[in-house]
Amino acid sequence: MYDSHYGFSDRPFQLTPDARFWFESKTHRTAMAYLGYGLAQGEGFIVVTGDVGAGKTTLVGHLMASIDPQRLNAIRLVSTQVEDEDMLRLAAQKLGLATEGLAKAQLLERIERTLRLHANEGRQTLLIVDEAQNLPHSALEELRMLSNFQNGGRSLLQIFLLGQPEFRDRLQHSEQLEQLRQRVIATHHLTPMEESEVGPYIAHRLALVDWKGDPDFLDDSLPALFRHSGGVPRKLNLLAGRVLMHGAVEGLGRIDAATVDLVAADMADERAAPAPAAAPEPTGEGAPAVRVVTRQDPELLDRIAALEERLDEQEAAIRRVLGLLIDWVEEDQAANADGRYSTAH
Repeated sequence: MYDSHYGFSDRPFQLTPDARFWFESKTHRTAMAYLGYGLAQGEGFIVVTGDVGAGKTTLVGHLMASIDPQRLNAIRLVSTQVEDEDMLRLAAQKLGLATEGLAKAQLLERIERTLRLHANEGRQTLLIVDEAQNLPHSALEELRMLSNFQNGGRSLLQIFLLGQPEFRDRLQHSEQLEQLRQRVIATHHLTPMEESEVGPYIAHRLALVDWKGDPDFLDDSLPALFRHSGGVPRKLNLLAGRVLMHGAVEGLGRIDAATVDLVAADMADERAAPAPAAAPEPTGEGAPAVRVVTRQDPELLDRIAALEERLDEQEAAIRRVLGLLIDWVEEDQAANADGRYSTAH
């Protein structure tokens, strides 16, 4: 693993979102400013959208790590294609409420009572809903109705919606979402990083894993990293991780543009590689149609890379446990030997 080769304390470019590696790019700084403004209003909807890999999950992680739980009770759910009542049940469960066997009216009463209790304790409640593009109209309408709960003229629930670009388009143009659109008090679309931000981003993540300058990312490597990733954080992490793996295998102490180009070309070849030949299919009348896959799905490759990362983490954890066991056995044997020596003398 490249982290061991270069003496890193952790992998700097893992694909799994981690709030520890938060980097305040221009677009993420703007998003946090809108979030701060929205939260200060204490009502309505805050909407943040962005392409896959733009850093929405990392943004939420940073928000969760930054808030004061004594003042803000933030609960989060990743939406699926659920209808209105199922959305209510998910929200209630996140609030710690039992939902089995309850009618919709009972669910609403218990949710409102819990939100009112939090408000009386001086805590605002924020519901964070990820993957909002998957929500049908009925579920979004139910969320809008939840935002109507008030206590002394103040809203009991504020809602933060995250979604992919199609949710932004849907919110802007759907006549069915006109009432929800009027409740949106802050919105931002996450864009890719600018080319000038790639260098600070790379240096920031390396510094967090105790990088000592090995390998050295030469100046010409940074435009190449931007060119092949488009400034999208997840794509940049995937590419930089593969570059470091290549550097470890080849024993490189310096990373230049040629190295980045070589690794990017290898990754492109992997995506374009044809699928392994399948067993011959029956032919003739009534035989099923044969689907030939000539290109792998980039998102599938990202998932495979993430699984590889997790396997590496598990392997490292097992090694640490084995190391502790070995130390314990050796210490125990040494103690027994000392005991026998003392008894003999």
